[in-house]
Amino acid sequence: QVQLVESGGGLVQAGGSLRLSCAASGRTFSRYAMGWFRQAPGKERDFVAAINWSGVSKYYADSVKGRFTISRDNAKNTVYLQMSSLKPEDTAVYYCAGTTGLGTRDSSGYDYWGQGTQVTVSS
Repeated sequence: QVQLVESGGGLVQAGGSLRLSCAASGRTFSRYAMGWFRQAPGKERDFVAAINWSGVSKYYADSVKGRFTISRDNAKNTVYLQMSSLKPEDTAVYYCAGTTGLGTRDSSGYDYWGQGTQVTVSS
C-alpha cells in the first residue's frame, strides 16, 4: 500500500512557475512508475506527465511539453512536477499517481492516487 500526498499548488500569474511535490509513504517507492494528471472543473482527468521507476524515461502531454518537467528522488520518496510558463488553461487540480506497472498516459493504469492540489493561473 502506498499513500501519496501532493503539495506546492497555489495561485500564480500567467508566465510564472510552480513546483509540485508528491511525497509517498512506504519503502517500495522506487518500484513504482509515477504520473501527474490534472482535472479542470467540468472536464475529464487528463494526463500531464509520467516517469518510470528509475527516472530515465519521461513522457509528457503535448500541451505541457517544453514547459513542465517531471523528476523523482527515490531517496526522498518524492516525485516532482516543475511547471514553467504557466497559462490560464493550466488551471486545474493536479493529482499524482503511482503504479507497479509501466507508467502510462491512461489513468486507469494507476493503482494509487493522491488527494490533489489546486493550481490556479491568473491572466
